[in-house]
Amino acid sequence: MGKKGDLSNFERGMVVGARRAGLSISQSAQLLGFSHTTISRVYKEWCAKGKTSSMRQSCGRKCLVDARGQRRMGRLIQADRRATLTEITTRYNRGMQQSIWEATTRTTLRRMGYNSRRPHRVPLISTTNRKKRLQFARAHQNWTVEDWKNVAWSDESRFLLRHSNGRVIIWRKQNENMDPSCLVTTVQAGGGGVMVWGMFSWHTLVPLLPIGHRLNATAYLSIVSDHVHPFMTTMYPSSDGYFQQDNAPCHKARIISNWFLEHDNEFTVLKWPPQSPDLNPIEHLWDVVERELRALDVHPTNLHQLQDAILSIWANISKECFQHLVESMPRRIKAVLKAKGGQTPY
Repeated sequence: MGKKGDLSNFERGMVVGARRAGLSISQSAQLLGFSHTTISRVYKEWCAKGKTSSMRQSCGRKCLVDARGQRRMGRLIQADRRATLTEITTRYNRGMQQSIWEATTRTTLRRMGYNSRRPHRVPLISTTNRKKRLQFARAHQNWTVEDWKNVAWSDESRFLLRHSNGRVIIWRKQNENMDPSCLVTTVQAGGGGVMVWGMFSWHTLVPLLPIGHRLNATAYLSIVSDHVHPFMTTMYPSSDGYFQQDNAPCHKARIISNWFLEHDNEFTVLKWPPQSPDLNPIEHLWDVVERELRALDVHPTNLHQLQDAILSIWANISKECFQHLVESMPRRIKAVLKAKGGQTPY
């Protein structure tokens, strides 16, 4: 039996073409594989209206949320990005003659291009610091990659022995809520951690320095004199190097500032804008270490193992990786300029 029902516009054109070529209904049905009724109906419609496109109305259930409803739902999303599916549905149904279910809300939002995602974490930037970020970007907007190659980037980071896995979703039955396989254990204060100080430039990755105690001005002065100073004078013998550090209290202490003033003829301390981790490429290297720690087949069970793992991962970061980050600096500066000192995607 041949195909019945409505045909595509292309198939309808084939039917009309066969009949106009002189083929009978039986011959057309045998050639195209359509039923006699379909061949007859399509050709009669063409003779009456001169069109091969289907004049039938589309089948299927009518969409409950029309274009106007989608605009209304879009305004609800814009007003509250953190609203749950239930809240969006409830707010949408207020004042509407026909209510919708949460499933309809979910389908409509997906059709509109909305998806549930974790928000991108960015620092809170005050108005004053936004201006300082913009000033820094304007002062360095003409710097090329060659200029950024003369910068040594530094920072401290702390890695926890046990960290939160974030929001975890599991599948379980109603009576399995206390089953061990459906539980996620938590440890207060993360079970301890390891703090390290790191530095890198376009040319090389400096080995990490573990910090076994709280980093204060005195301890940081030892880092600057024993590690930063020999690196800068060796790597930039022409005194054209820049040392970058953030605005942590121990970095801005008087003894640190005085030390840098005494050595300002050997290298320059980059005047860094506050609340600007997005401008420091070393932040991405910390992310690399964090991801590699999470991906370990055997996770560290004590601080000594954690420290060894951190140092090993850092030492194996490829040269292409950290050089690519330095190459991204002109784009980062442009992003700050575009955001007028605000948050950027970096």
